[in-house]
Amino acid sequence: MHKGRLVLFSGPSGVGKDTILDAVAEKAPEIQKSISLTTRERRDGEQDGVDYYFTTKEKFLDMIENNEILEYAQYGPNLYGTPKKPVDLWLEDGKTVILKIEVQGAAKIKALYPNTLSIFLMPPSMEELEGRLRNRGTEDENALNERLQIARNEIEKSKDYDHVVVNETVDEAANQVLELLQMK
Repeated sequence: MHKGRLVLFSGPSGVGKDTILDAVAEKAPEIQKSISLTTRERRDGEQDGVDYYFTTKEKFLDMIENNEILEYAQYGPNLYGTPKKPVDLWLEDGKTVILKIEVQGAAKIKALYPNTLSIFLMPPSMEELEGRLRNRGTEDENALNERLQIARNEIEKSKDYDHVVVNETVDEAANQVLELLQMK
């Protein structure tokens, strides 16, 4: 039995998950944000071990085989996963641990950790989400359309989450998340 609390935090690409989690961490520094493992290329300004653990597909597959990953999913051409060891150590230490996780992995985590709280971050509208993705400038038109279709599918799964928070403004959404965590 773990002493800490595990929180799943999901939402479509471009909804502002990292921005909201950064605001939550600033307001409640005792929260431990899990760092995901990914095979995707690093974006400008991202740091290995801070934003993600960046790795090769081969190493990622080795970690799966060695049961070192709690869950993983393929999102587009890339793999994303949650390293198991740090999560278990933080929970044993009594920390509230937030996993920023793709929708595909959320059900897997809930099966492993039944008392998990799940929060889905929703965009104010699909038009707003499309604008945010376009402003990133990281995808061509085909990739952008694929991300928008994935987002529609993920939004349909929001009903499987304990709570839905709409990201109208960063401060408002971060405060709602803190309230759900009973830290505000």
